Amino acid sequence: MALVVVCALLCLSCWVSFYFFLCYVNGSRSYEWNCRLVTLVHGIVAVCITGYIGYVDGPWPFAYPGTKNTPLQISALVVSLGYFIFDMAWCVYFRTEGPVMLAHHTVSILGILSTLWLGESGIEGCAVLFGSEITNPLLQARWFLKQTGRYRTWLGNIVDILFVLLFAVMRVFVGGTMLYCELISPRPRFFIKCGGVAMYALSWVFMVDIVRFAIRKSKSWHKQQRDQQVTVAANGHEGKKD
Repeated sequence: MALVVVCALLCLSCWVSFYFFLCYVNGSRSYEWNCRLVTLVHGIVAVCITGYIGYVDGPWPFAYPGTKNTPLQISALVVSLGYFIFDMAWCVYFRTEGPVMLAHHTVSILGILSTLWLGESGIEGCAVLFGSEITNPLLQARWFLKQTGRYRTWLGNIVDILFVLLFAVMRVFVGGTMLYCELISPRPRFFIKCGGVAMYALSWVFMVDIVRFAIRKSKSWHKQQRDQQVTVAANGHEGKKD
């Protein structure tokens, strides 16, 4: 366990160093810009590692929850633990996130710590990381498009649609299936199951906000289409007058 603690501190220092390096080379950008770059890199790294664990290295998380941690699972969890501690500290210091996101980070940190301490349920932890981080690149792309003035384009629409669909599928439907398998299995500890319930509940809180956003976005699209049709009709009528 001492080695895991040392590795976690090392990962934390690496994420912090990477952030300060980005602040140095991107001095003209905001602190949030550079922090989101760190978030983007972590999301890609976490998805690649946990995807390999779930689909190649095994075991299959839906069939074998509560099993002993493998070295690769421990590595993935330690890397993400360092990131979540960094991002949690950054969000608290700059006060950029609300209570829901802070609760998400808190549950993630406690869940990873519990999994590492127990030496089991690493495969569920990696599955949760995969499902929660797979939408992260799209979320960051949306923010970067807004900052560069390219959000109200076809690219921004595609990112929004993919994000909503992927979140609904992975966090709600696949996540719900994972939680069901976790709850009916006799192997995982009781408080690990409670952590799964808490994470899934947070996913639904996010999902409610996303549904509201999708409704507003849909109304905005319909309004733009109606305005375009009115403009085309008016131009056509004026042309006939000439």
